[in-house]
Amino acid sequence: MASTESRMLFVNLAVRDLGRSMEFFSKLGFEFNPQFTDKNAACMVVSDKAFVMLLTEPFFKGFTKKELCDTKSHTEGLFALSCPSREAVNEMVKTAIDAGGKHAMEPIDHGFMYGWSFYDVDDHHWEVMWMDPKAVQG
Repeated sequence: MASTESRMLFVNLAVRDLGRSMEFFSKLGFEFNPQFTDKNAACMVVSDKAFVMLLTEPFFKGFTKKELCDTKSHTEGLFALSCPSREAVNEMVKTAIDAGGKHAMEPIDHGFMYGWSFYDVDDHHWEVMWMDPKAVQG
């Protein structure tokens, strides 16, 4: 089995309006790698090893034989992002709503873990969470 230390993650999401999606995520503080961004796709940098590829719906369809999920009525997945604090979770969700997103679920507080969620401008469900580092120490 290959070492997981060298693996990168690329999540591909279909979007209706690439420019609008890029503007939305830029407001949340994300940057895009121009080397992998054009009129059909944008490479959103989550970390040095995690990326979200925003693909226009026609371009996305070229990678699958199945119909696209109608994210206005169906959930295709839950995309979770960590934040360094509870305050950062709240700030990201509030910024997402102000940028045109919608509330998804109410905040969930387990003491050692806190999360809140939103739908982006293409109705993808994003979970934003914080976990107390002391709770995950071995």
